[in-house]
Amino acid sequence: MIELIILFVLTKRELTMYGIQKAISSVFGAYTKPSFGAIKPALKRLEASEFIRSRRAMSEGGKQSGFYSITNEGNEELKRLILDDLSENPLQFFSNARIKISCASFLSDEEASALLLRIKTRALEHKFSAENILNDEYTHLSFYQRVVLDNALCEYQNFVTLIETLEKENARNS
Repeated sequence: MIELIILFVLTKRELTMYGIQKAISSVFGAYTKPSFGAIKPALKRLEASEFIRSRRAMSEGGKQSGFYSITNEGNEELKRLILDDLSENPLQFFSNARIKISCASFLSDEEASALLLRIKTRALEHKFSAENILNDEYTHLSFYQRVVLDNALCEYQNFVTLIETLEKENARNS
């Protein structure tokens, strides 16, 4: 997911590694905060794959800095990563889905509609699974497990409602 986030912030402008971290924090900080230790190897992988390019230049502070920009291939990779399948792991699903939705402005209206439908479908699958666990008379859940499961059901329902609102807005703008 770090590659997707880096490519997305580089669609706006050329940035240093510090600028990338700051842009990620600004756009995605509510649900992810990657460290330089995660960003640096991701930049190397993206550059090796020719999805980004770097150049050395003097920064405003008078230091030699690396500046990164996205390539045409990087734009295609970004689209592929946004549209790529979602995790079947419920814990990873929310995080990945939020990031992908946040990047949906990069997509055409049709691609965004398809993405939202896939995310909603997966959210409903996870919600259905949670309901089955909660309603299974042979599953002996503790009070705490039931409370957490009830909360998960609420989160899935709220997320589905959010996606349906985005779908309506996307259809209105088409």
